Amino acid sequence: MPFRIFELERWQSDFEHAVEFNLADSSVKGAPLAEVLPPDEIDRFLTIELGYPMVNGTEVLRQRIASLYPGAAPANVLVTVGGAEANQIACQTLLGPGDRVALMEPGYRQVYGLAEAQEATVDPFRLDPGNGWRPDLDQLAAIVGPGTKMIALVNPNNPTGMILTPEERHRIVAIAARVGAWILADEVYRGGERYSDDETPSFWGEYDRVIAVNSLSKAYGLSGLRIGWLVAPSSVYDDIWRRHEYTVISAAAPSMRLAELALSPAIRPKLIARQRALSRAGWELMDRWLSENFDLVSVAASEATSMAFVRYHLPIDSVRLADEIRRRSSVLVAPGVYLGAEDHLRITHGVGRSIVEPALDRIGSVLRELRTRRPVAHT
Repeated sequence: MPFRIFELERWQSDFEHAVEFNLADSSVKGAPLAEVLPPDEIDRFLTIELGYPMVNGTEVLRQRIASLYPGAAPANVLVTVGGAEANQIACQTLLGPGDRVALMEPGYRQVYGLAEAQEATVDPFRLDPGNGWRPDLDQLAAIVGPGTKMIALVNPNNPTGMILTPEERHRIVAIAARVGAWILADEVYRGGERYSDDETPSFWGEYDRVIAVNSLSKAYGLSGLRIGWLVAPSSVYDDIWRRHEYTVISAAAPSMRLAELALSPAIRPKLIARQRALSRAGWELMDRWLSENFDLVSVAASEATSMAFVRYHLPIDSVRLADEIRRRSSVLVAPGVYLGAEDHLRITHGVGRSIVEPALDRIGSVLRELRTRRPVAHT
């Protein structure tokens, strides 16, 4: 079976705990347990039995997730270990040798590697940085044909922060429906909008071959719980569940109880508001840094997420530049090539002023040093 190393995750695994400032992550600063577990719930939490929980997720948790998707029922919801497992078992279920996958790029490249592991062929369709990272849907229409089994996308997009318009979503659905392709919609940044408090609509309900993926990691700031989910039609739900039993059996019982609380009407709005406050305050720091270093860096329009996909203006490839920044300043950023776009760095700004401000200053110093001291070539 072909195996593609997940270069972005390897980069983060190798270095994220070996630097002073980590700006390579893709979510806001994690919320403390106290913001999810109120005092009157502590005694109940301590009585949780540490045996096997419901394998597809507790009834309460699946009900609360289903309520976020118009027309969905708990029977459509499978609770997974993060959105990563949801993507994996969806690809294992739907893809096989000879299938083709139309994949949005730049993007989180997990599905790229998963598709290749299933011996499918990946056909990227590009987002245009000169047009606010809008998708080239004419290109998508051209590459989708009878052999296309899946269109995979991230909306809002990681790393660019682009949000698909209603017209773009409808056209993607029409392109998929033309050949009966599945849409795998990774929607982990719903709730992370920068300019609006309205959540990005899900693809769920727009087409009968949609699998919607989400998690508590990004918009909720609860990546440490490792709780995700997928919402799938009954035609494939059981088949996906069978892969879930092979990979992890179930998510952890304490994490599922905390997820129930996180998605409760009392706590969910507070977590979303906390994340948005961190993301928006961080963007103000990022925007100022970009203005101060306009000759070195720039950013296309971004509508969501706690990240900036920064274009740099130096003759050096993104892996080498990110490594120079890491070694010279003890700051970790993500190389753009690991997300499908060279000459960019993904830089997180939602982790608090005390981290973002000094880390950006260090990055700027490294960029200026590299430009003034010696020419640096692409490797």
